Amino acid sequence: MLDKIAFTASRADVAQTARAALVTRYGDVPMKEAEVIVALGGDGFMLQTLHATQKLSAPVYGMNRGTIGFLMNTYAESDLTVRLAAAEEAVINPLSMTAVTADGTTRQALAINEVSLLRSGPQAAKLKITVDNRLRMAELVCDGALVSTPAGSTAYNYSAHGPILPIGSEVLALTAMSAFRPRRWRGALLPTNAVVRFDVLEPDKRPVMAEADAQSVMGVTSVEIRSEPSVSHRILFDPGHGLEERLINEQFT
Repeated sequence: MLDKIAFTASRADVAQTARAALVTRYGDVPMKEAEVIVALGGDGFMLQTLHATQKLSAPVYGMNRGTIGFLMNTYAESDLTVRLAAAEEAVINPLSMTAVTADGTTRQALAINEVSLLRSGPQAAKLKITVDNRLRMAELVCDGALVSTPAGSTAYNYSAHGPILPIGSEVLALTAMSAFRPRRWRGALLPTNAVVRFDVLEPDKRPVMAEADAQSVMGVTSVEIRSEPSVSHRILFDPGHGLEERLINEQFT
């Protein structure tokens, strides 16, 4: 039974109150000594926790003290050690983003959900899309575009009318946001080992920002995105409520 638990919580009062109650009941150990890390908050905080603990071996079990909680389990104080012992594990790999800005600076970041490019000025963005060094679209005029993992396909990708991807599908979703030309172009499905490059056309006139799980880079001129199999995130879910089931269920709600 997992009993070396590290608790972490978002700044929200409801999450901090829950953490205090759980620590009193189950104790608390440093994250480096934990067998499991329990994150209290919403999906945004869960992503922060996964990024912060990616070099640790302990899996992360989230309990919802936020709003949507797609990546979280139902909150309850009782029987936590029993729930942890019975939990199902999902292993996901993030995306790696390499962004180059107008002054030549290179910024790198990892994204569990998606890497997105968004216009940051009054005019639509113009993007050139290359996949595995092969030009696929000479000009996409749009509000933005993103590349999503299966785990993140129900987040921003789904809001932009992108497809929900089953866990283990070995597919990435490339989705356009408000595409003007080609008219209503929704995007493409790509193999998980594809390398996607966006070049920003007219970056001075049509500035673009890039985001990797809310890590922002302003004024990008090019962004390269690929899956990062060397990094694995372990997430725990209550039996019957794993990530695969959630992704399927989301399509019928």
